[in-house]
Amino acid sequence: MGILIWLVTGAVVGAIAGMIMRESFGLLGNVVIGLVGAFLGGALFAHGDINNSPLTIGTFSVSLIGAIVLLGLVNLFRRGSLR
Repeated sequence: MGILIWLVTGAVVGAIAGMIMRESFGLLGNVVIGLVGAFLGGALFAHGDINNSPLTIGTFSVSLIGAIVLLGLVNLFRRGSLR
């Protein structure tokens, strides 16, 4: 059941980050962006403890910020600007 929650949360976080950054990667891309963004956000803000935490507004926000940072980095390397 835990992996299903990770996938659904990853899809939601990736979709919201994509809307904020005006990017579209499809369902699978949103899941990947959301999961990698959650890992990145956890590494940046939660000292790696986000994966051991329950799903709360705080962990969701950290995941969203991580996904936005990830999309900003993707845009920076792909287009040369953050957009």
